[in-house]
Amino acid sequence: MGRRQNDSDFGRFALFALFLIGTISCSAVYLFLSVILRPNSESLPSAEDEGPKEEQCCRGVENLELWGEAVKWGSEFVLNSSEECCMACKRMCNGEGGPCLCNSWVYCGDREACGPRFGECWLKKQQDALNPDRRDSGDLVMWTSGLVFRKGEEIVGMETDHGILRIKLLPECAPNSVFYILELLALPHCIGCQIHRAESRGSFWDSKGNHIKRTPYGPPFALIQGTLESHGSIFKDIPKEYCPTVRRGSVAWVGSGPEFFISLADHEEWRNPYTVFGYVLSEDMEVLEKISQLPTKSEIWNSIKISILENPVSLRFRRMNTKS
Repeated sequence: MGRRQNDSDFGRFALFALFLIGTISCSAVYLFLSVILRPNSESLPSAEDEGPKEEQCCRGVENLELWGEAVKWGSEFVLNSSEECCMACKRMCNGEGGPCLCNSWVYCGDREACGPRFGECWLKKQQDALNPDRRDSGDLVMWTSGLVFRKGEEIVGMETDHGILRIKLLPECAPNSVFYILELLALPHCIGCQIHRAESRGSFWDSKGNHIKRTPYGPPFALIQGTLESHGSIFKDIPKEYCPTVRRGSVAWVGSGPEFFISLADHEEWRNPYTVFGYVLSEDMEVLEKISQLPTKSEIWNSIKISILENPVSLRFRRMNTKS
């Protein structure tokens, strides 16, 4: 029996319709995946960027009230969280070296303690962001406060006899740690602050801090270690804050401080137990390398052989010149 013409037309139409549906479906899936998986151009580092990149943080110090000139009154500016308050301040500071209309924020986030002031976000302008005006602190203070630095303002100098280490602080990721460093910055000296342990990269890491395959992870452990407790001042344990993977140049606390270390290599094997509160600028890493080569003697810490400097290196913090 011969095939009817309308059957043939119907079959061709059905095939065309299926093809069209499949094409549209594939295009829709491709568009969806391209949007979801496409890198955010704003998050990609440019060729001019240096050093490790911290995550987008917006944290403050609880039970602290900063004073200062209000640029936005909290009684008229109520937000849902301290993070939103911090972001509101950041939007008033372009971060490109120009003036910051807001460089500090104060938020009332304890519903019971704040009462009718719950959610108030005060945006303020400190005359000197590296020496903020503290109104009050302690467990009875209901406010959370934070700092926002303009570009370059977050860099302080750790001065040694072998050169100055310029450190980029992370006030929005490790605010408690940074406030402590600002206390040291305000002191005329830092008696007792020193580096007492120095271990080179040995043959286990290359000059860029990459671990060489099929080699141990130490000793030596590719770091310098010291203390940032100044004689005559009372040190309070620093709470755990920003804990990324330790990279070459990371400045971090040992436990809750005041012991600290600066890494000479990438230490992915350590995972992320350490609060990182800053990074040494890449061009100053040669100062660290110099210190790591100073004469040492061996000691045993917790059954591990480590290298102690024969002559500890004294430290003090200083301001660095930044654009106004």
